[in-house]
Amino acid sequence: MKKILIVDDNAGMRRLLNITLSNDYETLEASDGLDAIAMAQLHKPDAVLLDIMMPGECDGLKVLEAIKKNPLLKQTLVIMVTARGQAADCLKGQDRGADAYFVKPFSPLKVVRWLSEKLA
Repeated sequence: MKKILIVDDNAGMRRLLNITLSNDYETLEASDGLDAIAMAQLHKPDAVLLDIMMPGECDGLKVLEAIKKNPLLKQTLVIMVTARGQAADCLKGQDRGADAYFVKPFSPLKVVRWLSEKLA
């Protein structure tokens, strides 16, 4: 079963994504950037759903960079799921290697469809 790491400081958002994805994927959760990097290195997920705005010094963009620079993780799909919906924010994600960008509020079913196509 493919593994998805859900990274968001909002427990409700993690729960929503977990419920939506858990029938088809093994799901893991992290609530901050440092835990996300550690979990990605340990579990080597197939995809990471990643919020940008998180507390602490390691936001989602730093997590994205860490994943894409790690030779063991650079093939991991990283999907930004964030309230940061400006064009400049999307470009920052793309420039750092994000594979997709979904703006909150979003359709969880669109995320599932995207993952189904990419992880098939």
